[in-house]
Amino acid sequence: MSTITLNFANCLSDRVGEHGLSPQDLDNARPVLAELTRRLNDSRGTGWEGWRTLPFDPMRHEHLDKVKTLAEQLRPGCENLIVLGIGGSALGNTALQQALNPETWNLMPRDERNGPRLFVLDNVDPHFVGQALAEVQRTDPGFERTIVNVISKSGETAETAAQFIIVRSMLRHALGENYNRHIIATTDPVRGTMRAICDSEGYTTLPVPEGVGGRFSVLSPVALFSAAMCGIDVDQLLEGAADMDHRCQSESVDENPAAVLAWLLTELTQRGKPIHVLMPYCNALYGLADWYRQLWAESLGKKVDCDHREVFTGPTPVKALGATDQHSQIQLYREGPNDKVIGFMEVEQFDSDLTVPADLDVDALKYLQGSTLSDLLNAEKRATEFALVESKRPNFTIRMPSINAFHVGQFMQLWMVATAYAGQLLNINAYDQPAVETGKVATFGLMGRAGYDEWRQRVESLAPAPERTIPRRP
Repeated sequence: MSTITLNFANCLSDRVGEHGLSPQDLDNARPVLAELTRRLNDSRGTGWEGWRTLPFDPMRHEHLDKVKTLAEQLRPGCENLIVLGIGGSALGNTALQQALNPETWNLMPRDERNGPRLFVLDNVDPHFVGQALAEVQRTDPGFERTIVNVISKSGETAETAAQFIIVRSMLRHALGENYNRHIIATTDPVRGTMRAICDSEGYTTLPVPEGVGGRFSVLSPVALFSAAMCGIDVDQLLEGAADMDHRCQSESVDENPAAVLAWLLTELTQRGKPIHVLMPYCNALYGLADWYRQLWAESLGKKVDCDHREVFTGPTPVKALGATDQHSQIQLYREGPNDKVIGFMEVEQFDSDLTVPADLDVDALKYLQGSTLSDLLNAEKRATEFALVESKRPNFTIRMPSINAFHVGQFMQLWMVATAYAGQLLNINAYDQPAVETGKVATFGLMGRAGYDEWRQRVESLAPAPERTIPRRP
């Protein structure tokens, strides 16, 4: 099958001058990247690198068979699938659905959908959650045709826990003692608060695999269940990921796109370009940019390195959408600070297309007539690429031959392996998130959880004084 490609020519000095890297820089990096490849090949599948083996046997069959069997049982009678999760427990679900199913999926009649409507509740905004649950209840007042997938390894993430308690109560009131048949919990197989609840209340469960952190979990049951429920070809998704992982085991930089991508971006970061934009020229791929943002930011933004030195390192990932954001962001990217690397995503062949009719007799618009929207979109991408090179702004292109599960699987594995390389190149732990933990325990304190009163006091001691509020409070 065809493969996605990485074109990084516009990151080199012969294209963008002193703002790019030289071919000699890449040659000098070859032995370093080869050594990192050997190191990552040795550690793949161990510790927090368990995600690398998800596309392969035996882990693949162990998890995938259960996901597919459960989806086949539940899909025929399910009209609404509600996913409760946040961060890595939600972004992958949304990205796969947006990339591989129609944008209008939830609006389509059931006989035109190969699965239920999907609602991913990834926040505790009361308007958002309330309106989504009201819409589910409108179409299924008794929740007989609704399945809830709660995703939490521990069960103690405040946002997901609050959503779960609300939805559980609604199901119990509507369905009585059989409500538990409508909850699927994706959680730790043996321990944790959610595991204890599942065992007590009899929920069907799927595993969050050992050694797979949230932002690396998209190819596990965390996201595969909703994908399988909504008719996505999860076998091809994992085939694509496995294909990319094989490529990324090569010690040759000419064959290993993840090693080159990580080297380009970390090297340019250290040369004053710490803002990394990912700009798909396709609405369906916009969710992948969201998924990438968490992966890149949470993995690489670290205060200390592996030698316990304060480094305050990490690129800032930004998402944009072509051609939409040519009219909102490109002005900054071309004439603002030259502190960015722009990554384009381009689709060679769209599944469907529209031709501009030749029935409007206006000379200024005749150049569009007879062309397709995909012609125009990809011309917009090439024109923006040209404009950035003219302004000496480094950029690269990830090209997808077409949008399908195989290529999306390749894309996701590419970025996850690139993240592992980037962690090594920056000498930081790409798998922890200590800054996120501080916010979690502070939330526990503010919400009155026992044992966290000290955190409430610390937060409240830093609250802004009323007299500094504009306008002043009465």
